Amino acid sequence: MRTSRTMGTRRTLGRTSRIAATLAAGALALSLTACGGDDDGGGGGDKGGQQDGGKDTAASVTLPKLDGESLEVAAVWTGAEQENFKKVLAEFEKRTGAKVTFVPAQDPIINFLGSKIAGGAPPDVAMLPQPGAIKQAVDKGWAKPLGAEATKELGENYSPGWQEIGKVGGKQYGVYYKAANKSLIWYNAQVFENAGAAEPKTWDELLTAAQTIYDSGVTPFSVGGADGWTLTDWFENVYLSQAGPEKYDQLAKHEIKWTDPSVKEALTTLAEIWGKKDYVAGGASGALQTEFPASVTQTFTGGDQPKAGMVYEGDFVQVNIGETDAEIGTDAKVFPFPSVGDTAPVVSGGDAAVVLEDSKAAQALATWLASPDAATIQAKLGGYLSPNKNVDVSAYPNDVQKKIAEALVAAGDDFRFDMSDQAPQAFGGTPGKGEWKALQDFLKNPKDVAGAQAKLEADAAAAYGS
Repeated sequence: MRTSRTMGTRRTLGRTSRIAATLAAGALALSLTACGGDDDGGGGGDKGGQQDGGKDTAASVTLPKLDGESLEVAAVWTGAEQENFKKVLAEFEKRTGAKVTFVPAQDPIINFLGSKIAGGAPPDVAMLPQPGAIKQAVDKGWAKPLGAEATKELGENYSPGWQEIGKVGGKQYGVYYKAANKSLIWYNAQVFENAGAAEPKTWDELLTAAQTIYDSGVTPFSVGGADGWTLTDWFENVYLSQAGPEKYDQLAKHEIKWTDPSVKEALTTLAEIWGKKDYVAGGASGALQTEFPASVTQTFTGGDQPKAGMVYEGDFVQVNIGETDAEIGTDAKVFPFPSVGDTAPVVSGGDAAVVLEDSKAAQALATWLASPDAATIQAKLGGYLSPNKNVDVSAYPNDVQKKIAEALVAAGDDFRFDMSDQAPQAFGGTPGKGEWKALQDFLKNPKDVAGAQAKLEADAAAAYGS
């Protein structure tokens, strides 16, 4: 799994406080245990009025017959995430008679789509990973507004905030099929038990747990630094908690500079982990060669002597844990990203379905992806989180995922979207450039806070045109 970054919006919605409070009040308990779940990938038939668990929801989505129609869907998804999404597409094929082909895209997806469109072979639908990418696709004339049926389905199943971030110029273009809670730290339960470490609630407690794990003979953290987006996520959580939502919004829109003292404070805080000798598996050079999936699997393989005891990232980590022998909730546990300031951070992300070829089949697929029927299929398979409020939480396969989903739905419109997802592509979403590269360089040399700030500001100013 990866989470790509492309050009950003100038809008940040909601408030962090209520979702953070929801989590802190117990949506993620200190010791979450796995429970049995239905792993069936099926989504039911064309009719019906209930989701799993007997909860009354909107009737199953009505789709047109599309026998003989074919369409393509592009996304930068790999591994289990891609395979699970293909099961959702297979159910669409079953219900409509259409043939759907998944097209693997490269990061950044806007560049990939540009090449496909220039070659006269655009996909019918693309999964775009942030609000700004939708805006860019609209500005280029690629994206087509959602039709009446897709818009109706979206309105029935999504809170106003999740609908709003899929709009450009007041028109609905995106269906946020997938969401992410990117404020979680996953840990090897045996490592914590052997070391006598406790789940931390504050940054200072996190540092104490890390030292305890280090003293037990295990490296505390695994960092997938080869993927620059993981480093931006680290920064965003520290910054949101430490500087607060108002500053977060200002920095996201480049209304304050990256040379601001609040950025210095956040980078200095990050250096307490990134710059601590032997706290990161493989050291800085090793982390910079470690891609995100490996950063997860190396935390949960090797018995009680893995390469690291903890790994930071969102709820989608479960997909990669599933590639190991670790059982989520027993061997692999999770706690909310600790509070650095007064409030624990909660950063959200997501992927939206956008129609590029305005056909009956493409609009029907957008309608399908806006339905609880589609989301329920992937929810059952794990490693996925839907902002669709009519997906019954019983569809999620374990207590960890259920609690995360409950918190997301309970938060309604109170969330902060990933900051780098709001930045122009050149700054927040291109491998080897901008924020990704600056933070990779900072991971390599965490003592150079001023140098990192200067580089971040220079790249941001160029990208934002300010």
